[in-house]
Amino acid sequence: MSAILKQRVRYAPYLKKLRTPEECIPLFKDGQYLGWSGFTGVGAPKVIPTALADHVEKNNLKGKLGFNLFVGASAGPEESRWADLNMIHRRAPHQVGKPISKAINEDRTKFFDKHLSMFPQDLTYGYYTRFKKENDLLDYTIIEATAITEDGSIIPGPAVGGSPEMISVSDKVIIEVNTATPSFEGLHDIDMPINPPHRPPYPYMSVDQKNGLTSIPVDPSKVVAIVESTTPDNVPNPTAPDEMSRKIAGHLIEFFEQEVKAGRLPENLHPLQSGIGNVANAIIEGLEQSSFKHMTVWTEVMQDSFLPYFESGKIDYATSTSIRLSQDGFKKFFDNWDLFSSKVCLRSQVVSNSPEIIRRLGVIAMNTPVEFDIYGHANSTNVNGSRMLNGLGGSADFLRNAKLSIMHTPAARKSKTDPTGISCVVPFSSHIDQTEHDLDVFVTDYGLADLRGLAPKERVPLIINNCAHPDYRAQLNEYYDRALFHCKKTKSLHEPHVLKDAFKMHINLEENGTMKLDNWDVKF
Repeated sequence: MSAILKQRVRYAPYLKKLRTPEECIPLFKDGQYLGWSGFTGVGAPKVIPTALADHVEKNNLKGKLGFNLFVGASAGPEESRWADLNMIHRRAPHQVGKPISKAINEDRTKFFDKHLSMFPQDLTYGYYTRFKKENDLLDYTIIEATAITEDGSIIPGPAVGGSPEMISVSDKVIIEVNTATPSFEGLHDIDMPINPPHRPPYPYMSVDQKNGLTSIPVDPSKVVAIVESTTPDNVPNPTAPDEMSRKIAGHLIEFFEQEVKAGRLPENLHPLQSGIGNVANAIIEGLEQSSFKHMTVWTEVMQDSFLPYFESGKIDYATSTSIRLSQDGFKKFFDNWDLFSSKVCLRSQVVSNSPEIIRRLGVIAMNTPVEFDIYGHANSTNVNGSRMLNGLGGSADFLRNAKLSIMHTPAARKSKTDPTGISCVVPFSSHIDQTEHDLDVFVTDYGLADLRGLAPKERVPLIINNCAHPDYRAQLNEYYDRALFHCKKTKSLHEPHVLKDAFKMHINLEENGTMKLDNWDVKF
């Protein structure tokens, strides 16, 4: 027992349950239902998943020891290793990494994609464990803590996620106390699950309001093992924004300035939500350099790009369920703990992604799709309608309920077989996660389309001429003309489509490596 572990675990009876990761291996059986803490690659358990993967490798158990795995969102590299070893029978609700997406697309892992605000509560309803014979509980939740209080409650690390709900419906709990990570005590505001029909409203009327629970309660009798971890979170350094991302950010900042001038937004905007990725980082960096001050953030994940806001005083307060920082980012965070801890709160994902709170606060939501179509539907998950990427995540939680629902993407994505790339503006989205009813603004490196108050046919010229890559505009306009001609005959002109042509760009990409058509009469 290390001195720092003894210091962090303030509930003495837990110290009698101290185990090595290897001593925990006999607890796990094929087909069990497991919960992991963590959200977007931080705060997940590390040493026990690693010990189980080592056990499978050393004993030739690939395909023989696997689990039904539930995490608040994506986990870390340990999950990728489990996927390579066929250790994940079933997974929900969001994942990141080539090994796990490969396992899903090869049908080695059954994946259930779900809104992140809904997943933890559905878990407490027993929806995901209803196939179990003995009970409808998770067999184990493995949760990473940075400290344990005097009453045995768990102080998480840089992510809360769905841990409160998982613990509430777990038969047994294993706690990994990470002593390589400084304690995050004081940074959390936890809401424990209360099921309908007696669920009270969440009380938050402002971004900085707290409810007062700073750790996750747990029945000590459920805790079967305490394991020390000395493995820090390992998030890669963010990619510097490129010229394309800066152009998108520029269009969006100009739009915000116009909204302030028109009186539809205050000078400090509304609480911001931003997804993960290069474009999202560029927008956040662009806003830091803009004239906006005293901004607030209500989001699900904060990245390195947010940190300068606190240092410059541009952000008054920010709340999320995860702080996904690089090693340099975490160092800066802890070196300036007094500054950051006074302006940051980590909440349960059911609160950070709560549709009602998002609508109440008037959040500005910004997320990236795979593609969107000429009427304003968007695909966030499945390439060419079939190949799963990461999952829906929390994008729809925000986009369906925000005061401003914005989707940003390059007009075309790089391709090895076409110098222009793959068009992100298509006639008909090959999979629809975000509908025309929920989205207000699309922006690419070529421009911005403000769709508010417009009928579907009024959106088409804005989307094509403002957002599509110039190399695709004539082709998209020709499709629309053909659709108009066809639907005039059938008197179906609300949202005109020619179904036999609608996916020709996608089919041509699969068969010929380009979305550029020789003509729309081509047959496949």
